[in-house]
Amino acid sequence: MSARLWLIRHALVEESSRQFLYGTMDVALCPHGLVAHRHVYDALARHLPRPAVWMCTPLSRTRRTAEAIFAAGYPPQDLLVEPDLIEQHLGEWQGLPHADLPAKLARPAHAFWPLAGDERPPGGESMEEVIARVGPAIERIAAETDGGDAVIVSHGGAIRAAVAHALGIGADASLHLSVGNLSLTRLDREPEGWRVVCVNDEVSL
Repeated sequence: MSARLWLIRHALVEESSRQFLYGTMDVALCPHGLVAHRHVYDALARHLPRPAVWMCTPLSRTRRTAEAIFAAGYPPQDLLVEPDLIEQHLGEWQGLPHADLPAKLARPAHAFWPLAGDERPPGGESMEEVIARVGPAIERIAAETDGGDAVIVSHGGAIRAAVAHALGIGADASLHLSVGNLSLTRLDREPEGWRVVCVNDEVSL
């Protein structure tokens, strides 16, 4: 089995949503960012493989990001919806202002994420659980894409989880990975196992 997975984190969300923990809430993209980052969409449209299977998550910010890449010159594609690559569900903490979170944590936050890798928000999931969800999903997608390419517009947490699965690292280690908006992460599934080709690649530079 061999496949190439091209994972793109969705575009920047609108400013008011960045003031709180939104997790799997369906927040809108920043309209100013869609204009200011047009050169990034142009670069992605040129760089991404053709042909490829395209996927997004159930959240509109991933679909709109894919549509912006199509508008920049990549031939429009049918978008398959992949629920298992959605963002970390933050349960009852979704919608909570960032400043209010520390008082609710059972253990110190991670240095690069609002909560530790094994902390589960009430009614939500821990980063460990995200890895357990995403890992089988990318194995399945790779098998279904055997010999080809899949472009997946997803979320920072899910992309970190995919890299964690590929490398066999834990949740806290995965949270040290930087995955910026509109960045590209490529994972190749070879017969010998996963190969991480790039993480957080800014293809417009």
